Amino acid sequence: MKRFLHVSTDEVYGSIPKGYSKEGDHLEPNSPYAASKAASDLLVRSYFVTHKAPVLTTRASNNYGPYQYPEKALPLMITNFMEDKPFPQYGDGKQVRDWLHVRDHARAILTVLEKGALGEVYNIGGSYTCRNKELIQKVLKLMKKPKTLVTRVEDRKGHDRRYALDCSKLKRLGFKHEYDFERGLAQTISWYMNNEAWWRPLKVAGGYRAYVKKAYKR
Repeated sequence: MKRFLHVSTDEVYGSIPKGYSKEGDHLEPNSPYAASKAASDLLVRSYFVTHKAPVLTTRASNNYGPYQYPEKALPLMITNFMEDKPFPQYGDGKQVRDWLHVRDHARAILTVLEKGALGEVYNIGGSYTCRNKELIQKVLKLMKKPKTLVTRVEDRKGHDRRYALDCSKLKRLGFKHEYDFERGLAQTISWYMNNEAWWRPLKVAGGYRAYVKKAYKR
């Protein structure tokens, strides 16, 4: 039987000061992007309830790894530091994020697709949680770059303070993370350093350049 898997995000739960978000928790998106994802989750659910469509939904935390578009936080950070350019830190940098290697994410999606119960939602959290400012310091240290390359800018509107996912439901399907964050981060930095021909054309694209310039002007 064919299955339809909808890939969503932890942002649909909104910011949680403590504890972990579970699949049955109330959705409280705080930005237009998160609201659009929550709406799509509900649309998928409606097709299961109304039409018995063979659907599943996953909600994942922050991804990292090779081939990530350079406007995203980690590849932007790495490539900027490679060029000795500043990285814009939003606000005080104390936003907490959970980091999931892209290969673990892909494996988790396949696990849900093959073993998940139809109509169900599965959280896919990462293997490492930290504040944004702590992540920046880790990358600076690994790349042997000075702290002066970090520029504090105005915080993003609707920027949630903390995300954290309870993944026990996914683990009951037999899923286990394979990527340790420290190893995965070092490998990711190495990948971007060795694949400049891939990311540079994307980074100098007009729309992306304008985005970065706007961030620095705040």
